[in-house]
Amino acid sequence: MIPLLDLKAQYAGIRGELDAAVLEVLAEGNYVSGPRVEAFEKKFAAYCGAREAVALNSGTSALHLALLALGIGRGDEVITVAMTFVATVAAIRYTEATPVLVDVDPDSWTMDPAALERAITPRTRAIIPVHLHGRLADMDAILAIARRHGIPVIEDAAQAHGAEWHGRRAGTFGEIGCFSFYPGKNLGACGEGGGIVTDRANLAATIRQLRDWGQAGRYNHVRHGFNYRMDGLQGAVLEVKLAHLPAWTERRRAVAALYDELLAGSGISTPQKPKALEHVYHVYAIRSPERDRLREALAQAGVATGMHYPCPVHLQPAYADLGYRSGDFPVSERLAAELLSLPIYPELTPEQQRHICNTLCGSRAEGKVEIHAA
Repeated sequence: MIPLLDLKAQYAGIRGELDAAVLEVLAEGNYVSGPRVEAFEKKFAAYCGAREAVALNSGTSALHLALLALGIGRGDEVITVAMTFVATVAAIRYTEATPVLVDVDPDSWTMDPAALERAITPRTRAIIPVHLHGRLADMDAILAIARRHGIPVIEDAAQAHGAEWHGRRAGTFGEIGCFSFYPGKNLGACGEGGGIVTDRANLAATIRQLRDWGQAGRYNHVRHGFNYRMDGLQGAVLEVKLAHLPAWTERRRAVAALYDELLAGSGISTPQKPKALEHVYHVYAIRSPERDRLREALAQAGVATGMHYPCPVHLQPAYADLGYRSGDFPVSERLAAELLSLPIYPELTPEQQRHICNTLCGSRAEGKVEIHAA
């Protein structure tokens, strides 16, 4: 079986470094926050090109605290996309603000700037574009709209570690960038993890307090806070993995390029070429109205696949009270019905990719399936 993600192969490649780092944390006894987390924060801030980084226990916590740090609360509206993991919308709900959803662009699958403009009201207090699958949203257009209306932007960069545009990396375009370090991410912990980056020291200081029970010094609780701290083991793991991230990113891009090459001339369109380095290929997804049949054919050929995401947020039962209906976001709904994620990770071999693409092309020929990738 070719897995969708191979964390065992990643571990095998860095086992010596990772084991040593974890054993050092166990010997030191700093299990919650501490010097290993602080060291990772400094290195991750530098990697992103931000002045500050705050490590947290999940990407969801990063979004939640970013909103709170900007003063978002009851009566406010926050605009984001329907085509995202539910955590983006859940974090807005945690603040008691109202999520306002918009559709995505049919080519990039990220926030449609025109839809964003139409959704802004006097109650809009923040905008959260999502860098889906590792591709940056159109930050030039989104920031222009946000600045014109005086609305802060929070980037959901959970899938976009290292994605670049004009020399700037994901997370540094808006007021705050939010990341997930869930194990399957391009930079993943050995467990849960998340964090934010920002150039504003006051926002970083607020988030540091909020993650640790609202404390400004031991037992001095100045805010209503949370237990959102990162543990020392994850800090050590992420510091080791961060050093490998640039090489892993280049391998992901090489894997994506080979998919493009192998699918070229087969009748299967290849993904829209990124303009620069804005894509880090957390996910490589093809589109097909016969998605389920293709998935079954690949499974029979020993290839695991995924779906990111098979149901947009506005059609999830938990968010029915937002008042949206089927048909409100046609691009998101069609993507949800047609996207199929292929295996992509640095250790994926060309031979494995050829098997995957041969299976796809053969299945398409048999069923006359139209496939689009983007």
